[in-house]
Amino acid sequence: MEYAQNNTIAGSEIRSQAGEILERVYGYDSFRGSQAEIIEHVTGGADALVLMPTGGGKSVCYQIPSLIRSGVGLVVSPLIALMQDQVQALQQLGVRAAFLNSSLSGADQADVIERVQRGQLDLLYVAPERLLQPETLNWLRACRIALIAIDEAHCVSSWGHDFRRDYLALHQLADVFPQTPRIALTATADPRTREDIVERLALADPRIFVEGFDRPNICYTVQHKRAPRDQLLQFLADHQGESGIVYCLSRKSVEATAEWLYQQGFAALPYHAGMDADQRAANQHRFLNHDAVIMVATIAFGMGIDKPDVRFVAHMDLPKSVEAYYQETGRAGRDGAPADAWMVYGLQDVVRLARMADESEADETHKRIEQTKLNGLLGWCEVTTCRRRHLLAYFGETMSEDCGNCDVCLRPPVTWDGTEAGQKALSCVYRTGQRFGAAHVIEVLRGQQTDKVKRFGHDALSTFGIGTDLSDDQWRSVFRQLVVRGFLEVNHARFGALCLTGDSRGLLRGETTLTLREDAARPKRKRVSKVDIVLELEEEALYEALKTLRKTLAEANGVPPYVIFHDATLLQMTRELPSSPADLLRLSGVGQAKMQKYGDAFLNAIREFS
Repeated sequence: MEYAQNNTIAGSEIRSQAGEILERVYGYDSFRGSQAEIIEHVTGGADALVLMPTGGGKSVCYQIPSLIRSGVGLVVSPLIALMQDQVQALQQLGVRAAFLNSSLSGADQADVIERVQRGQLDLLYVAPERLLQPETLNWLRACRIALIAIDEAHCVSSWGHDFRRDYLALHQLADVFPQTPRIALTATADPRTREDIVERLALADPRIFVEGFDRPNICYTVQHKRAPRDQLLQFLADHQGESGIVYCLSRKSVEATAEWLYQQGFAALPYHAGMDADQRAANQHRFLNHDAVIMVATIAFGMGIDKPDVRFVAHMDLPKSVEAYYQETGRAGRDGAPADAWMVYGLQDVVRLARMADESEADETHKRIEQTKLNGLLGWCEVTTCRRRHLLAYFGETMSEDCGNCDVCLRPPVTWDGTEAGQKALSCVYRTGQRFGAAHVIEVLRGQQTDKVKRFGHDALSTFGIGTDLSDDQWRSVFRQLVVRGFLEVNHARFGALCLTGDSRGLLRGETTLTLREDAARPKRKRVSKVDIVLELEEEALYEALKTLRKTLAEANGVPPYVIFHDATLLQMTRELPSSPADLLRLSGVGQAKMQKYGDAFLNAIREFS
C-alpha cells in the first residue's frame, strides 16, 4: 500500500484518508467512539494514552495512523504466541504486516528486516525484549518509523495487575526515536496506573483518551463457592456448543478441571505456563479455529485473544483485583452478542490470595496496594445493588440507572440482620485464641464434638454450640462477609488463623449493626443468541451454509474463521442477500482485499441457496 509520503499532514487530510482506509481496507463506513479523534491526534505526530474496553477497536487507532504516515509502524506486543495471529488477520485485509521474534528462522528474520529497510512493510510486531536489543535499535535507526504503538501498556506499571519487567526499559524509545509519536493502549488501568504508564514510558505530554468501560452485553454473576464443579456444570448447561474460557488459579487445578470437563463430554483443553510450548500453541490454535472449545487456563492465557464469539468467561477462583477481573471477563462477547461472566468464590480464596500477596517478594508498599486491590474486588463480590454500577464506579464512570443484566438486578439478594450472628462469630474467634481458621470455629459454634474440638478443650467454651441455628454453609457465608467487611482478618503467620480487627469491638459491643446478604443460586433466565433474534428458520439454514463455507476457506488459508468474516457480517449477508460485488462491499466488514479473495465464493453460495 502507498499512502502519504511525508508525516506533515493537515487535520482535514488525515480525516479524509482515515475514512477512506476504514471503508476500503476494513469494510466499515464509520468510526466508533473516539477512534477518529485518536487517529487524527496520533497521525498528527503527538503521543497518546488510550483506554478502551476489550473489543472496542483499539488496534485501528494505531493501524490506520501507520498506514497514513510514511514508514513502518512498530507495535510492541508482550506475547510472541499471538503475533502470528494478529499479522495473519492484517494480511487478510491486504495490509503489509510481519512479526519479528524467535519463532522465525534466521533466514526469515533477515527477510523481515530487509523488507523493513526497503520500506515494504506497513506494520511490524515485535516483543519488547527483541525491540530493545542494541542490534535491533541500530538498524531501526536507519529506517523511517511511522509511529510506535505499545499494546497492553498496563504491563509497564507495577501498580497494575499484569506487570512485565520487559516493559520497564521501553522509555528508551523516547530518546532513540524523539520525533516519532508513541501511543500506549490498554483496556484496564485505574487513575494511579495511568499516571504510572505515562511516567514509565516517558510519553511526551500525551493526550489521554478514556472510552466508556461498560460492556452491556455481558451478564455478571457471582456465586458463593459450595460444590464448584457441580456449580460449573450447572452454568455450562446454558452454554452447550459454545466457546468459552474457564480460569483457575493454579496449574494443577487447570489440568484437573480440563480433564474433568472432558470426561463430562466437553471439548476442554488446558493452558498454563508450565506446559510444553508446542502443546500450548496447539491448544490455542484449536481454541481459535474451532467452535465449542473450552479453554481451561491460568491467567497466562487470554491477553490479545481476538476470538469474537467467546460466549462466557468463568472463574473457578477469585482473581487478584477488579482490574484483572475486568480484563479477563472482557474476553467474552467481543462481537456484541449476549455473553456471561460467571464466578464462584469463597473464604478460602480470600485466604489463599492474601497469603500469596503477603509472601511475595514485593516491598511493603506494593503488598499494601495488592491487598487494597483484593479488598476492592471482595467488596464488589458482596454488593447488594446493581453489580455493573459498582464495577464502572471503580474506574470512575457513573450509570444513571441499574443495568438489568447482572445477578443482583435479575434476582435482588435477600439481606438479613446479621448483627447477632456476627457477634457470636467474633466472640468464638476470640474464645478459641484467634489461632484457627473458619472451619474449626464453625465446628465450635455448631457444637460438633470433633477430635480437634475435644483436644483443645473447646467443647467447654461458652461459645460451644451457640450457633446451631445456622448451617455450615450459612456460617461460612457469615465469616466470608466478616472478612470482606473488615471485622476479621487472616493471619498468615498462623497458617490462616482468623483474628479480630480494630472494627471488631464496635460490633461486639452492639455499637455497630451488621446487614448480611443471603447466598443465592444463579438467576435463571432464557438466553437468546444473536441468530435467534434476527433469523427465521429458512434464513438460519443459509447462515449455517455460509458458516460452513467460511470454515472451509479458513482451513485452506490457515487462519481462524472469524478472520475471514465475523458472524455479524455473515448475518448481514443472510438478511440482505447481496447479488453483486458492489452489494457485498456495502456490508459491514467487507473491504476490498476480502472482496477480491472471497467475494465470488460467498456470492455463489448465496445464489445457489436462493
